[in-house]
Amino acid sequence: MSDSPDLSTRVGEELQAFAAAQRERLAPLGPRLIPFLAAASEAAAGGKRLRAAFCHAGWVVGGGTGDDAAVARASAALEWLQASALVHDDVIDASLTRRGNPSAYAAFAIAHRAAGWSGDPDAYGTGAALLLGDLLLSWSDEMFRTSGFAPAVVARATPYLDACKTEVVSGQFLDLVGQAIGESSVEEALRVVRYKAAKYTVERPLHLGAALAGAGQDTIDALSEYAVPLGEAFQLRDDVLGVFGDPAVTGKPAGDDLREGKQTVLVAHAYERATSEQRAALDGGLGDPSLTPEAVDRLRDVMRDTGALARLEEDIVALEDRASAALTHPRLAPYAGLLSDLATRAVRRSA
Repeated sequence: MSDSPDLSTRVGEELQAFAAAQRERLAPLGPRLIPFLAAASEAAAGGKRLRAAFCHAGWVVGGGTGDDAAVARASAALEWLQASALVHDDVIDASLTRRGNPSAYAAFAIAHRAAGWSGDPDAYGTGAALLLGDLLLSWSDEMFRTSGFAPAVVARATPYLDACKTEVVSGQFLDLVGQAIGESSVEEALRVVRYKAAKYTVERPLHLGAALAGAGQDTIDALSEYAVPLGEAFQLRDDVLGVFGDPAVTGKPAGDDLREGKQTVLVAHAYERATSEQRAALDGGLGDPSLTPEAVDRLRDVMRDTGALARLEEDIVALEDRASAALTHPRLAPYAGLLSDLATRAVRRSA
């Protein structure tokens, strides 16, 4: 099984098959559950499939052979985890859109209003989305456990999946605290980046695949040298897109990160370099959910004029260089092409 289109297609097929089996299993609960299960399938539809791709790459680097179907299913399990994180993230951030469509909690609220049900539609949407995220997290564990590997192999790899889940939730909480406090240093913002994104998106999926293949600790450690800086570069690119991305491409409204008051590395760089007037603009705009497009543009100008955007791009290049340098390790060098391609997909993107 190769990476990229073939793997992405296979992962999508595995997700569909798993969801179909769950629908059949839950059919006795009646028709009211159908929209909920449809939302579960929709939550994992599309996306970059990066975590699955890194998991499969870890399998290849770890020396895995055969078991193509099992690797596809184990890799696909990470897509349920990602879907769970996004559903919950949209609730936390009160994001109304995801990939150009209503977010899960917004869609449930819309359905409530359309049906004329009693109670608060927004409260219903939030509750349904929280339950949906829980379901998707459960499906991730179930799909991984039943991927087709021997129980001993699953047991060997599971600690990396456990670490992935624990780290991303912890990083998400640090992000939430940063927004609540309303201030952050570059150091603190980078800590959030490492645990919310770098380990979750790149390092742990690579570890998971490598552990399934039976890789030794030396390979695991070598993968970390590549994965952590690359994962950080991935999130810093996300921070740029959250402020400067094209909504038609990202599927999210322009400037949403600013309205949510996210204390990103980009924001931290801007504060470090801001004049008193620029700092006042940042203080007055960040975290304001009613920020107009014109106000977003003014904050973008601050990011540019302070040199924060240019500095962040320099950070991204430096992190990419560190990841690339790690590919000279004897354990990784034979797979440098595969890992370099994944690095490009992760960082040189517009969505």
